[in-house]
Amino acid sequence: VVRLLPSLHAPTVSHLYDRDWLALETVVDSHLVRDLIPRLTAAGAQGVLEYELKKMV
Repeated sequence: VVRLLPSLHAPTVSHLYDRDWLALETVVDSHLVRDLIPRLTAAGAQGVLEYELKKMV
């Protein structure tokens, strides 16, 4: 799943309370999201959230 994620430098990877699970966070150009989410879920991603970025400094 991580290999599919575009990012500015590298995605943020965080361990969750249940150490068998990880949370991934990255910034993706809006025109890529429509095709990316189905590819992520096909690769096993679960609980995918999409939200609008208001500002990046």
